[in-house]
Amino acid sequence: MNNPFENPAARREFLAREERLRQLNEVDRDLVRLGQMPGLSRWLEQITATGGCARPVYLTGGSATYDGVSGELVRRYSTAIEPGERLALRCRNRRSSRCGPCSWLHQGDSWQLVRAGLAGGKGVPAAVREHPLVFLTLTAPSFGRVHRAGRCHVLRTGACEHGQPLGCGRVHPDSGRLVGQPLCVECYDYPGHVLWNAHAGALWKAFTDNTYHHLAARAGVSRSAVRRLLRVSAVKVAEYQRRGLVHFHAVLRLDGPAGFADPPPSWATVGVLLETVRTAVAAVALAAPESAAYGERELRFGVQLDVHEIGGGKDSSIMGERVAAYVAKYTTKGAESAGAVDRRVTSAAEIRSLKLSAHMRALVGVCWRLGGLPELAHLRLRAWAHMLGYRGHCLTKTRAYSTTYRRLRAERGEHVGGGPGSDHEVTVGNWRFAGAGHQPGEALIAEGIAADLQRTREIARDHLPSGWVGGARRGPRGADAAGHAGANHGG
Repeated sequence: MNNPFENPAARREFLAREERLRQLNEVDRDLVRLGQMPGLSRWLEQITATGGCARPVYLTGGSATYDGVSGELVRRYSTAIEPGERLALRCRNRRSSRCGPCSWLHQGDSWQLVRAGLAGGKGVPAAVREHPLVFLTLTAPSFGRVHRAGRCHVLRTGACEHGQPLGCGRVHPDSGRLVGQPLCVECYDYPGHVLWNAHAGALWKAFTDNTYHHLAARAGVSRSAVRRLLRVSAVKVAEYQRRGLVHFHAVLRLDGPAGFADPPPSWATVGVLLETVRTAVAAVALAAPESAAYGERELRFGVQLDVHEIGGGKDSSIMGERVAAYVAKYTTKGAESAGAVDRRVTSAAEIRSLKLSAHMRALVGVCWRLGGLPELAHLRLRAWAHMLGYRGHCLTKTRAYSTTYRRLRAERGEHVGGGPGSDHEVTVGNWRFAGAGHQPGEALIAEGIAADLQRTREIARDHLPSGWVGGARRGPRGADAAGHAGANHGG
């Protein structure tokens, strides 16, 4: 090849090419670069292996596997043979707003985790479905009237103390812009709203403690003795309502003291659990830290409580799949589903530039202002302003409910790798972070790969014979018996 620094004709050709590239947009320039990249096919294999991850993590380095007995080298791997001498891995972000492919995988893991505690599998015996099981929804109280989907509040005569109407009278669609917005911003209790979100995890713990206490009263034993008779196993997921408040969907199960492999005492029935849940929720009351900024506050759950049995019988497995799918779908969402943001806020000035509704901007702003109070420093409200004060994980469970995310990921890794490795092998790795994310052209290709994989899953779900398809039971008409896409994950 002629050197453009030595050959005038080659230099003119090189400059003409650069001029043509400058006339292209950023994406097209990057696609040209990719087309000339050595090892393009291998890079495509890497991105396909990540499922078209929107922001892959790149590592450089290598690993060596030795026989643990003889010390002999079994195999070696190095990124020196990869394009750019780096290896792409999934970002594993659970949020669908950040990475669709990885959130889909996380949703599938959540479905497996929840379903195993309802119907067995993944190391949980099938007999667990005979244990008392209930599904409940715990809501937040009202901090002011907000517009609601469907028929909104009836328009009444008069006005509030700030001159705003006492109702709305209109019909709002589910996706309506006003749904969740206060009827009167001045009447709305923004500090109470933020404090409730910030203490939602503590309220849940108080509820589970009360559940044990009320079970002890029903059994006629002490509060410490009841924990030696049974165990309350639970999994919960946090969902943001349109008004920006967290509420919990949860599965509660009564086990023996050893966990899912141990049946509960004969007196611990579904009826007992249903009544205990109602009384335990009503008894929850926590005092927020007192402050001159807002005075004294007592925090409780809302009066709307939905609790019902997850029934046994021949349809218990299908019911378990539906509940698991319902819970799993919320694990890919956060405060952004209510209109907030999915990234941390770093300054008060940034809040003013966020593209938010007035209600959401006010909530984020109140988080930031209350976060500066010394008496609330332990709540870390500024660090969690983007979550409107809630700092808990989207899904939590008790240890004995079912399997774990780590075990599910390990099983998937063994499946992809062709099975578990030898117990006598020892792997030593030396890895370094080498970047994250895509260039514009790379992102376009990754989106296409993710769309192709999604379409392949849809074809498999709709056209393969009846039975198990990707974790979802298919009927003769190809209908998803689990009732939600969250069930369409296999493992």
